[in-house]
Amino acid sequence: MISLTPDDGREAGNKLWVEDIWEENVEAIFTPELKDLLLKLTREFGPRRLNLLKDRQLRQMAFDEGRIPSYTKEHQKALNTNWKVAEIPHDLRCRRVEITGPVNDPKMVINMLSRNAEGFRADTAMLDFEDSMMPSWTNVLSGYQNFIAAVDGTLEFIKTGEKNKVYRLNPKDMPVIMARVRGLHMLDPNILVGGMPISAGLLDLVTCAFHTAKKLIGQRKTPKFYVPKCEHYQEARWWNDVFAALEENLGLSRGTLKVTFLIETLPAAFQIEEILFELKDRAVGLNVGRWDKIFSDIKVFRNHPGRVAEDRSDINMSRYWMDNYAKRLIKICHTHGAFAIGGMSAFTPGKTEAEIKDQVAKVETDKKYEFTIGHDGCWVSHPFFIKTALEAFPKENQIERTLEDFPKYPNLLMDGTGKRTIDGVRKNIRVGIAYLEGWLRGLGCVSFDNMMEDLATLEISRTQIWQWLKHKVELDNGQMLTRQMVREIFGQELEKINKEIGENLKEKPLAEVKKVKESFLKGAVAAEELFLKDEFIEFLTA
Repeated sequence: MISLTPDDGREAGNKLWVEDIWEENVEAIFTPELKDLLLKLTREFGPRRLNLLKDRQLRQMAFDEGRIPSYTKEHQKALNTNWKVAEIPHDLRCRRVEITGPVNDPKMVINMLSRNAEGFRADTAMLDFEDSMMPSWTNVLSGYQNFIAAVDGTLEFIKTGEKNKVYRLNPKDMPVIMARVRGLHMLDPNILVGGMPISAGLLDLVTCAFHTAKKLIGQRKTPKFYVPKCEHYQEARWWNDVFAALEENLGLSRGTLKVTFLIETLPAAFQIEEILFELKDRAVGLNVGRWDKIFSDIKVFRNHPGRVAEDRSDINMSRYWMDNYAKRLIKICHTHGAFAIGGMSAFTPGKTEAEIKDQVAKVETDKKYEFTIGHDGCWVSHPFFIKTALEAFPKENQIERTLEDFPKYPNLLMDGTGKRTIDGVRKNIRVGIAYLEGWLRGLGCVSFDNMMEDLATLEISRTQIWQWLKHKVELDNGQMLTRQMVREIFGQELEKINKEIGENLKEKPLAEVKKVKESFLKGAVAAEELFLKDEFIEFLTA
């Protein structure tokens, strides 16, 4: 734990206060200059952040009381179509394929920044402090160390075993590196200001920029960030002001730090143009964060009996409200000179030849559709699919496509008419067990059932079960979903998973198999408790 002020009774100044945990190189990261900067910016921007979070609560209260999210015309400057974002730097003009993964895992970072087995690499790599990283203090510190080393080109990982294998970067052949910081709502309890946890997003942004922005500029590269979970143009203004203050304190000209915002909440989908306007000095694009958007749709309408979500597996980009949201983002971004990046194909390759062929076909279909409607690039979660995605995006970008015939204000509201099935319940529960098993081991993303499940997909699963229970949903088999049924299915799915573990690890020692089963039992217990909470939890992380 690091205290930046004496207000909590611990030592102040530039001396670290570390409690319970000590990590190598902490002092190398949190230099006196960085701590002073974190303290200064927290005091400057902390009160506004708290007010923005209160505004979120008020909006949700209004939604709960029956108000439906809608378009507004209050930001007239943004709705004037004559403005453009600042010129996009040369190294960010081709973002056909972006690969993402947790920044705390050095092997995964190196794999993201390297060519795959077929010799293909992504154009950009988003090293993630958010949905794919479990935010333990150890992971956060490892993330900072890995991000800095990746920018330096010195990151390496040694896999110990009979033959030590060394993973290294090739600094001359890497994608553009960017960091996704944590969202506005998140705190980091390991750094205190006045006895209160610091904003996790501000911490990530300031720490990464402090250590790497000038290095990247020296390498003739652009310092670049992703920002998630925005809900309103006032939040975008807050972030833009933080970026501007950070530039001023680092001695950088305004607009040096570039950013892509994820439009992944329902309120933000109604304010795409307003959000982009607030960021016009530094925005290089917006991203369709499809999985968090589904979570947000369910969360916003959780108390509306007429808008109960259908099975998670049936909500894809072909559903009209998802398709309209993606096309709206493309139209607005391209009208104002910014890129429109598509969403994540969360598939993993599979193990058998048939599975691999099927997974490739799914990614190919998804990415070709994204290119067809006008996206400039897309996300993949596994290096195996880089070639497939590159082939689906044959052009450097499509910024000239402004979707003239598509309306700027389409219907973005799910209608609650889809099916709700017992298989959908089982899928959600399996995801909950698998994800919480990994979470309790410090993982923020897990490969399970040929999908890469991260925090966003866990949030969908537990929110959907909560909503279905609240509204006493009748499933396709005629049964009403009840808490007792959820408990029974947790037991059934855990039993299935245990059988799968036994089959998959049949060549392993019994002690190892037992340990894995015990770990999944812990995950199931934690997931069942989370899924059956009486009060709705806004985010698993806060």
